[in-house]
Amino acid sequence: MKIGIVGLGRMGANIARRLMRHGHAPVVHDRNAEATAALAKDGATPAGDVKALLAALPAPRAIWLMLPAGAITGAMIEQMAELLSPGDILIDGGNSHFKETVARGRALAARGIHFIDVGTSGGVWGLERGYCMMIGGNEAAVHHLDPIFAALAPGKGDIEATPQRDGRDPRVEQGYMHCGPSGSGHFAKMVHNGIEYGMMQAYAEGFHILATRNDKALPEAERFNYDVADLAEVWRRGSVVSSWLLDLAAIALAKDGKLAGFTGAVADSGEGRWTVEAAIEQAVPAEVLAAAIFTRFRSRSDNTFAEKLLSALRFEFGGHVEPK
Repeated sequence: MKIGIVGLGRMGANIARRLMRHGHAPVVHDRNAEATAALAKDGATPAGDVKALLAALPAPRAIWLMLPAGAITGAMIEQMAELLSPGDILIDGGNSHFKETVARGRALAARGIHFIDVGTSGGVWGLERGYCMMIGGNEAAVHHLDPIFAALAPGKGDIEATPQRDGRDPRVEQGYMHCGPSGSGHFAKMVHNGIEYGMMQAYAEGFHILATRNDKALPEAERFNYDVADLAEVWRRGSVVSSWLLDLAAIALAKDGKLAGFTGAVADSGEGRWTVEAAIEQAVPAEVLAAAIFTRFRSRSDNTFAEKLLSALRFEFGGHVEPK
C-alpha cells in the first residue's frame, strides 16, 4: 500500500522502515532534507515538499503525520486541509490533545476528509518490536488502512491467549484497536501514558528504597547492600511486577547501577497532565497518577519555594536548623 509519511524523527522514520519491511511503499517528507534522504536510501520515495508528497499518492490518499503535538501538528493539518480532496485520509500518529483531535476531526469531516487519530506506543523500539496502536475515527477509513496497522502492530507473538475472549475483535490480539470516533484513540493513549507515569514512579521509589538501605543511619544489622541491577534482573523472571518498563530498568541499571550519567530532572510530554485533568473533569480519584506528575515537576528543582518555606517554619516554631 502506498502511504505518505510526514515527520521522520525517531518514530516516524522507523514507522516508514517497518512498513517497507512488510512490502508497503511509503512516500516520505521531513523539513530536514537529510532525514528524507536517509529514508530514500532505505527504499522510500522522497518528496521535497508536501505538494510533491501528495502528487505521488494514489486516490484516496492516506497521509500519516508523525509530528510533535501542538502548533507544529496543527499547522500541518491546516495546510493539508487545503490540499486534500474528499475521501482522502489524514492520520495523526502523535500525542495530540484529544480535545484538539475531536475539533479537527469535525472540521475535516465537513470537507469530506477522514481524520484518524492513532495513539502510538513503542518508541524507539517499535521498528523491531512493533507498535501498539489505539485508533479513533471513521470505521470505513480505519478498515481501509488495516494493512498498514497490521504491518506496524507487534502481532500475537508468544503472549498466551487471554481466556474467554472468543468472539471479540481479533485485531486487539495483534496489538491494535479501533477505539471509536475521532479523539478516542488519543484519549486512550493519553490515559495509557498517565498509567505509565505511575508505574515508572513506583519502580523509581522502590529501587530508591533498595539502593539506600545500606545507609549508616540505620542499625547495622538492618543494613543491606543490594545490587539493584541484579534485583531488577531477577524480578524480570517470574515476578508479579515484571513488565517492559522493568526490562528497561534492568538495562539501565546493568549499564550503571549508580545512574551517574543522569541528573534526575524528569520532563513530561503532556499526557500525564492531561490524564489528571480528565480525572478532575470526570471526578475520578487518581492519586497515584497525580503524585507521579507532581514528582516530575519537583525533580526539576533542587529546592522549591515550598520546601524553603517548610524549612523556615520548622526553624520558627522549633528552632530546627537545616542539615549541612
